[in-house]
Amino acid sequence: MTKTATWNGVVIAVSDETIVVEGNHYFPPSSIADGVLTKTTHSTHCPWKGDASYYLIAVDGKEITKAAWTYETPKDEAAEIKNYVAFYPTVTIE
Repeated sequence: MTKTATWNGVVIAVSDETIVVEGNHYFPPSSIADGVLTKTTHSTHCPWKGDASYYLIAVDGKEITKAAWTYETPKDEAAEIKNYVAFYPTVTIE
């Protein structure tokens, strides 16, 4: 089923190949619109997935920080979501 991620009225990702982990849809990197994500220095650690890197989302002159994340080098248990991008609930997933 195709999933669409929207923020500030703009579609930022579309894919029929999301992976759901802990209730979050992880979008393949190729499904993310060009130029909407900017990597930040923020990171967090999940005991079973590994270290997450965060992105700022910018569309139409508006920005929201730490609204998307990815696991660039996930632990083996989460290898399927490597480089996939998930979004906080401030981004609408339909």
